[in-house]
Amino acid sequence: MTAKYGLVSYNSSRKHISISMPSSTEVMSPHIKSVEELRVLGINLSSFSPPTQFLICVAGVFIFYLIYGYLQELIFSIEGFKPFGWYLTLIQFGFYSVFGLVELQLTQDKRRRIPGKTYMIIAFLTVGTMGLSNTSLGYLNYPTQVIFKCCKLIPVMIGGVFIQGKRYNVADVSAALCMSLGLVWFTLADSKVAPNFNATGVLLISMALCADAAIGNVQEKAMKLHNGSNSEMVLYSYSIGFVYILTGLLCVGGLGPAVAFCSEHPVKTYGYAFIFSLTGYFGISFVLALIKLFGALVAVTVTTGRKAMTIVLSFMFFAKPFTFQYIWGGLLVLFGIFLNVYSKNKEKMKLPSISDLRGWLLTGKKVRLLSQNI
Repeated sequence: MTAKYGLVSYNSSRKHISISMPSSTEVMSPHIKSVEELRVLGINLSSFSPPTQFLICVAGVFIFYLIYGYLQELIFSIEGFKPFGWYLTLIQFGFYSVFGLVELQLTQDKRRRIPGKTYMIIAFLTVGTMGLSNTSLGYLNYPTQVIFKCCKLIPVMIGGVFIQGKRYNVADVSAALCMSLGLVWFTLADSKVAPNFNATGVLLISMALCADAAIGNVQEKAMKLHNGSNSEMVLYSYSIGFVYILTGLLCVGGLGPAVAFCSEHPVKTYGYAFIFSLTGYFGISFVLALIKLFGALVAVTVTTGRKAMTIVLSFMFFAKPFTFQYIWGGLLVLFGIFLNVYSKNKEKMKLPSISDLRGWLLTGKKVRLLSQNI
């Protein structure tokens, strides 16, 4: 008599156990068509060469996120809108939920794989990240908010030390110090030249950074553990977050005034918010594709360049006071980001040693002397 349990079969007459290994197609999750295939907005990037894939991803990140940043600042430049940052986040979560639902319907496997309790935690952190970030624009200049967003490393390192007992190398600590000094310099410059500077904005964006630092770890662990898809993550985390924000606005009485204000300016509020949400949704799709195809190092480099361009465009398109302290503070933050990336990719990014620099200098001197003699 032979009994078969999954991949293990037991034969009682011969008294032995045989184990058969399934093929790769049997192991693969049913919602994954191909390991090699990667689609973004319906474009099969796998059919292009690596340089073309890179250009498509970079173009997508820059185009969609630059429009996203422009519209975000444009919405908050509407007179009287600044107190309604949470309502903008509610609209954004509503649109993201619809986009996620549409994308999920286009996939073969529509089952929810990640537990509901996990989504409740992710939704709470997502609400904190985006809600506090949007609300901070009522108190801060947009470039200052972007600079703070570049410095997610700081709360990540602090949490790693106190929660997980991690130890960091000199490059990581130096990166955090450069970012901290750059933030202080940028914020002090903002407090001097901005007529309506409010420390509340610094507190709000700092809390948003802490939530953002936590959400990445929770999302990554959940998706790896339960093999969830990006569209599933977007749909459930943003739809649950929508309920959180709606409940909060109803409890504090903030929904009525926001709806009344936006009803008076439907195109500038709901119209801009739709394009704002759509470009943000498309942008994150290209960022995820960039990470999968070329790794986190390249993705960080591209997104940092995009943030720098966003700050430049902000000063170009929106009238605001300017001081060179913004430049020095921003350069310190960029140097801190470089140190952080370098510390994680030392083998790929081999910097010249002191002896190498000395050799180059001596070679340069010899070339100059020979040219003079000739």
